Amino acid sequence: MRILLTGGCGFIGSAVVRRAIRQEGHEVVTIDKMTYAASEDALEDARHHPRHTLIKADICDTQAMRQAFAAHQPDVVMHLAAESHVDRSIDGPAAFVHTNVTGTFSLLEAARDYFATLTDERRARFRFHHISTDEVFGALEDNDPPFNEHTPYDPRSPYSASKAASDHLARAWMHTYGLPVIVSNTTNNYGFWQFPEKLIPLITLNAILENPLPVYGAGHNTRDWLFVDDHAEALLKVVAQGTPGQTYCIGARQPRRNIDVVKTICAIVDELLGTKNGARERLITYVTDRPGHDHRYEIDPSSAEAALSWRAEHDFERGLRATIQWYLDNRAWWETIRAKRYDGQRLGGNT
Repeated sequence: MRILLTGGCGFIGSAVVRRAIRQEGHEVVTIDKMTYAASEDALEDARHHPRHTLIKADICDTQAMRQAFAAHQPDVVMHLAAESHVDRSIDGPAAFVHTNVTGTFSLLEAARDYFATLTDERRARFRFHHISTDEVFGALEDNDPPFNEHTPYDPRSPYSASKAASDHLARAWMHTYGLPVIVSNTTNNYGFWQFPEKLIPLITLNAILENPLPVYGAGHNTRDWLFVDDHAEALLKVVAQGTPGQTYCIGARQPRRNIDVVKTICAIVDELLGTKNGARERLITYVTDRPGHDHRYEIDPSSAEAALSWRAEHDFERGLRATIQWYLDNRAWWETIRAKRYDGQRLGGNT
């Protein structure tokens, strides 16, 4: 299967590329604009693999997208490219509308033109897999049931609104033009190669350096955490086995309050590095909550698990320990980021 994958040098996209290339029979054409959160290093062994091609281009450039389709003749599209940091969307929403809405529109148009050129046999196999977030569904209270494929949309931030818009565009292109679209929504991801502005890498790195650990409000906001490699496995199953017109909600059934995540990170880092200066929980600093901070996200993945014969493999504590160890083992990568592009104090978004 030849996959055209957008955002393949980002956190989730690179995990999909790595997994796809390690499986026989897959070729991957990665399209990435190489913004601040992208890293070619995250491709690991796929970076120079003969079955992988990297195109540095902007999905908003419809002509460049048309050229990529024509040159590489993909069997499927996996659309992961997006601006995804909630804090940044509050500070500057225009970039989110441009990339997430206009970029998705451009890609859909290029895919539609390409789809029209395919033989009936190839049209029957073609899929446009649009990868989205649970944040499009709004927020849950403590006793509300988790989100599922039938939950109404109710986005609350510029980021989630832009992703909701892109979801609607993708579905509209199926119903209007016959493009075989599949949508998946997922919970918060964590794992290797995540840019250090999101909650888990931010807190991990600050704990390693014994810097303040900023927590919004009282830290009671709750998220369902999915290890990125488990998500990558699910996404490849969606694009291979999914039915056009269907939505797949992918989650791990592992909700945790932010403050509990932070305390767990502290305990693991204390164990791995020692507590010469005292337990790292002393570094927790409660700060003013961000505007419109959604209380809780959680997904019921039952339908996706049954349809895909998939279930998240990693429990949260084991996945978190592996993630923290990875950041300890890859210090040169994140130290370069902090020195060049990151102020070390920005709060973790998408939490």
